[in-house]
Amino acid sequence: MKKRTLGSGNLEVSALGLGCMGMSFGLGPAADKNEAIALIRTAVERGVTFFDTAEVYGPYTNEELVGEALAPFRGQVAIATKFGFKLDPRTGAQAGLDSRPEHVKEVAEASLRRLRVETIDLFYQHRVDPNVPIEDVAGAVKELIREGKVRHFGLSEAGVQTIRRAHAVQPVTALQSEYSLWWREPEAEVLPTLEELGIGFVPFSPLGKGFLTGKIDENTTFDKTDFRNVVPRFTPEARKANLAFVDMLRRIAEGKGATPAQIALAWLLARKPWIVPIPGTRKLDRLDENLGAVDLHLTPADLREIDESSSSITLQGARYPEHLQKLVGR
Repeated sequence: MKKRTLGSGNLEVSALGLGCMGMSFGLGPAADKNEAIALIRTAVERGVTFFDTAEVYGPYTNEELVGEALAPFRGQVAIATKFGFKLDPRTGAQAGLDSRPEHVKEVAEASLRRLRVETIDLFYQHRVDPNVPIEDVAGAVKELIREGKVRHFGLSEAGVQTIRRAHAVQPVTALQSEYSLWWREPEAEVLPTLEELGIGFVPFSPLGKGFLTGKIDENTTFDKTDFRNVVPRFTPEARKANLAFVDMLRRIAEGKGATPAQIALAWLLARKPWIVPIPGTRKLDRLDENLGAVDLHLTPADLREIDESSSSITLQGARYPEHLQKLVGR
């Protein structure tokens, strides 16, 4: 497995990570625990050293799953988790944002226990909290780093001014935000800022929440607990229109002896050497398919064709419902 380095903090990880959220949360009923543990451990055997979770995935159950699965591999892998939501103590439901320094430290202690580690490798602010100055948030993580409880500081879905202000207090190792062939907004301001500051980029939903695999069309039905049911981009009408992206990927994939998902991931890997996508899956064959993208070489002509073809496609549907869109890009 090829390695990549995130940020000037020199966090070296596998070129492709594994997003673990969907094993417990957001994409239908939780996966069978033993099967999920087996998949995570197989990923390690395949060379994956970067795993992504968060306290709100479940809530809590995904961190516990990742902690148990990776317990035999301490020191060999990097685990990223996140803070920043307020959770109802009775139900665990999200009840707004909370990045007050004292809460950040409470979350760190709880995550350390669930992950069964002494240090969190990468600790992201999950969403920017407008009620807490980012300097205070960065300062809290700086203290956790000084205490040896966190190694690296990250941000998720933050805007460029927030990134700059946070980085001035505690160097940011990585930004995690959505980025894929059908969501390229980070290219306008975010990617140039990260390059300037020496911050790595971790794209989540690099396969468009599964759409760019080519396995979803307008007739696909999702479980009632699947987050995609409320995403405007996943209405049947939008899916039907957006299949143009999949058709384009499939055409290029056929010429390379690859799959649409592999082309989508290889495209991201070709953008910058400090980009590490974290596709999620519950299936071994999909894990192997995704990992195959690491060794797939796209020529300059391939990349030009992808850019030219995708630029002529008009994407249908917003990536988030309005109430969630307000939480990003602050």
